[in-house]
Amino acid sequence: MKDLKGKVALVTGATSGIGEATALLYAEYGAKVVASGRREDRGQSVVDNITGIGGDAIFVKADMKKREDIENLVNATVEKYGRLDCAVNNAGITGPSLLELADVEEADWDELFDVNLKAVWLCMKYQIPAMKKSGGGSIVNISSIYGYKPADLGNACYVVSKHGVIALTKAAAIDYGQQGIRVNAVSPGFTHSEMVDPYLDTAPELMKTVIQNHSAQNRVGESAEVAEAVAWLSSDVSSFVNGSVITTDGGPTARLY
Repeated sequence: MKDLKGKVALVTGATSGIGEATALLYAEYGAKVVASGRREDRGQSVVDNITGIGGDAIFVKADMKKREDIENLVNATVEKYGRLDCAVNNAGITGPSLLELADVEEADWDELFDVNLKAVWLCMKYQIPAMKKSGGGSIVNISSIYGYKPADLGNACYVVSKHGVIALTKAAAIDYGQQGIRVNAVSPGFTHSEMVDPYLDTAPELMKTVIQNHSAQNRVGESAEVAEAVAWLSSDVSSFVNGSVITTDGGPTARLY
C-alpha cells in the first residue's frame, strides 16, 4: 500500500499534466505537498483542489531556468513544513522538434538543456541536503521513452536531454544510496498532457498512426497512471528500489528494445 502520511513532497512542473496529477495523488496518499511552476493561477488551482479534499499544500512559483528560484523553492518547502521527504523533478519542455541536429539553434539547445537537464541537477543539489537533514528521502526524476533511444527523426535535442536525466539519476543513486536517499526515474510514453495533446489536436491522423505503431495497448496514457508509478517510488514499499527506471508507456519499448 502506498502510504505517504507524514511525508513532505515537492513537485516541479505541477501546474499541469503529470506534475499536477502527481501532486494530487501525493495528497490523496497523505503527503503535504509543495506544488511548483511558473503559472500562479494554475498553481493555486492545484492547491485549491488539494485542500478541497482535505489535503495540505502550498504553491511556490519557480522558473527552472533560474538557480535562485530552485534554491528558494527548496528553502520555502523546509521553512513551511520543516522537512523534505519526496521530490519529483518533472518540469520539462520539448524544445525544437522536427529539426535535424545541424539545424538546431544554439539558443534553443541551451534553453532545452537548462530546463530538462541542468534544472534536474540543480533541484537535486538543493533537495539532497534537505533530505539528509530529514533522515533520508526519495527523488523521482521524469525522463521519457526517448531517454532510451531516438524513435523518430528531428528529436535529437530532446532525446539527448532525457538520456542525460537517466544517467544523472543512476549516478545520484550510487552517490547517495548509503545516505538514505533513493533516486529513481520514470520514463513515460505518449501521455495526455500539454506537451502531447496539441499534437493530437493538430495532426490527429498522424498521431493515431504513431500510437498504433508504438503502443501495444493502442492508446495514449493518462497522467494519473504515470503518477501512480511516481507515488510507488516515493513510498516506503519501494525501499529497495534505487537507480532504476520505470517505463509507463503502454508497450512501445517492448517492441523497440
